[in-house]
Amino acid sequence: MQGCRLQRIVVIKLGGSVLEDNESYRRAARFVVRRLHRCADQRFLVVVSAQNGLTDELDKLAREITRYPTPRTLDLLWSTGEIRSVALLTLHLEELGVRVVGLNIHEMGVHLNEVAQAPPTVQVVSKQIERALEEHSVVVVPGFFGTKEGGVIASLGRGGSDLSAVLLADELDATECELVKDVGGYFATDPNVDPRAEHISQLCYEEALRMPDDGCELVQQQAIEAARSARLRLVVRGLDEAAAASIVSSGGGTRRSNERMQQQLK
Repeated sequence: MQGCRLQRIVVIKLGGSVLEDNESYRRAARFVVRRLHRCADQRFLVVVSAQNGLTDELDKLAREITRYPTPRTLDLLWSTGEIRSVALLTLHLEELGVRVVGLNIHEMGVHLNEVAQAPPTVQVVSKQIERALEEHSVVVVPGFFGTKEGGVIASLGRGGSDLSAVLLADELDATECELVKDVGGYFATDPNVDPRAEHISQLCYEEALRMPDDGCELVQQQAIEAARSARLRLVVRGLDEAAAASIVSSGGGTRRSNERMQQQLK
């Protein structure tokens, strides 16, 4: 897909924690539009989670019907949350005049290869996405899901939208992979509890992988491991573009380089 490769591609993942209601989707759409206006030479692949709390609601609904729903049926039900997010964000972007298209789980091409008695591996086939990026400024896709043999929809585990974003960013040679959360990246302590929590602007992959041991499960560990394997720089941030972000990469970096990278994000 030569035409697509001539464009700079940025992958932005919008977590469910920032998609709480209709106004949240409008705010997220405006965030994407501001990025478009600032970076006219870029194409944006936006990976979305289900609206905050919806997956739990769907899980509860399933278990009210049957005590032991099969994983396949649960994944099918859960996936409606991500598809809803794709449609809602796409509608808001259309209203703002953006050349945008939303793709479904089968169109985006994340395939899970399962081998007997072995953990599943993930293979990304993104031809549909590449074609969509040639024709649109923004492509919106669902996170958290891929397909197994025969087109069966399957989830990628808790926090799987992070993994979706990393895999797609690697496949598309994206210049950046941004994970948008309800906090401005990593902190030494919980900022929701401690208003003076120290912000961590730069982490290496190993440090980020150790954060859950300290009670901070901000980014899915499998996603960090995939980013480390691909040597892909991750930017963990909130929707507030004036706020600081955390950068996860192969090295700690100097204070000057950290400040320079923070300025590039604003």
